[in-house]
Amino acid sequence: MEILKGVVVEMRSVLVAFSGGVDSSFLLKVARDTLGDRAVPVLVKAELHPAREADEAVDIADVLRAPLETVTASALDIPEVRENDPRRCYYCKRDIFTRLKAMASARGLRWVADGTHADDAGVYRPGRKALHELGVRSPLAEAALTKEEVRTLSKELGLPTWNKPSMACLASRIPYGERLTLETLRRVDGAEECLRALGFRQARVRSSGKTARIEVGREQLDRLLEREVREKVAVRLKELGFTYVSADLEGYRSGSMDEVLGD
Repeated sequence: MEILKGVVVEMRSVLVAFSGGVDSSFLLKVARDTLGDRAVPVLVKAELHPAREADEAVDIADVLRAPLETVTASALDIPEVRENDPRRCYYCKRDIFTRLKAMASARGLRWVADGTHADDAGVYRPGRKALHELGVRSPLAEAALTKEEVRTLSKELGLPTWNKPSMACLASRIPYGERLTLETLRRVDGAEECLRALGFRQARVRSSGKTARIEVGREQLDRLLEREVREKVAVRLKELGFTYVSADLEGYRSGSMDEVLGD
């Protein structure tokens, strides 16, 4: 924690890219405690994000007593994102953080920071290249904090996000090369909302055409396969437009759509 505070102090003023997730909430808490009003959270609203995520971010910013600014972005206007290029995250991050850097400059803030942590270095994250190119800081990674450490420290600070399930943009549910549409993204979002309403804490609905492949935490996989539950899920997902509904027997795992990329 002290190393992180030192990084934040050295920054002197910062625009925090804020999503309301575990990492950006923890970063914002430390930045506000350290820099006060010189730490400004900005929420990017985009069609790639689950609908309820923005509402939750507003609520968390209120808890942290941090006036929240918002900016709207349409990632589907970017050809490489719309066509679902394997490096779509790079193009999306480059667009978003270029905007955030302009906002920071206009407000006299020295840096833009995001919630990337040390564990992200070991997984496929093409967006990190865009952050590096733009000079965006990642204080959690600079302080060598892992996801588990961020959760532990968040709990010690009394943050309501300490055990919040991991989130990711809705595009991560669609196979590379399959064109992203607003209809598809909303279908996936609605399907995952159905699973959350049924009590599945960590759930993903991977979509390929009209086929849904459901991932839930392995500890909840047996429940998903119970007759009453699976029938409710199948009915709702077909209402949303899926033709086939399946369960992934390996359960939830982050970045499962990247498995086709190999090493």
